[in-house]
Amino acid sequence: MAPAYKLIYGDYRGVAETSRFLFKYGGIEFEDARVQFEDWPQWKEKTPFGQLPLLEHNGKQINQSIAIARYLANLVKLAGNDDWENLEIDSIVDTVSDIRQKLVPIGREQDQIRRKTLIDTLIKDSFSYHLPRLEAIVEKNNGYLALGRLTWADFYFATISPMFDAITGQDCLANYPKLKAVRDKVNELPAIKKWIETRPASDF
Repeated sequence: MAPAYKLIYGDYRGVAETSRFLFKYGGIEFEDARVQFEDWPQWKEKTPFGQLPLLEHNGKQINQSIAIARYLANLVKLAGNDDWENLEIDSIVDTVSDIRQKLVPIGREQDQIRRKTLIDTLIKDSFSYHLPRLEAIVEKNNGYLALGRLTWADFYFATISPMFDAITGQDCLANYPKLKAVRDKVNELPAIKKWIETRPASDF
């Protein structure tokens, strides 16, 4: 019998990896459907807004990576216990997402001189501003990014922050041991550790 859930994305980790982590953490079976780059044009028109990932369940289809992750977090009990707690988690997730968005033009830039300029600006203007503040939040939250306990905000950071290193070619958390510890804590969870050891290889 096919799994009740199907997650459709490209053949890499990207913004779908948070949802994969959540599926694995919760022991929820899912089909990890991966669209190859050359097949994307024929897939694009089948999607609601020409984007992946997509989550399929009971004949329904939904898009948007953060919305999907938030839904799964509720299923696996990594969300807040009330509206305010969920707001705290969302604010962290959206902040990390803001940083991730700044990586997109760098990843697309082919001119190496221009690329280096964009990386330098990212580190000076965004990383140097956001990462110390996130580090301080972890210090106040018992080693987590929200609520003093493990939430899907930690999963989101653990799956998105490797992109910082991949795009810039630097260890962007070298000066932020508490943030690095958050990522390590998530990656060392037994179900996540097993997934990392067996998942398809990709740069990010």
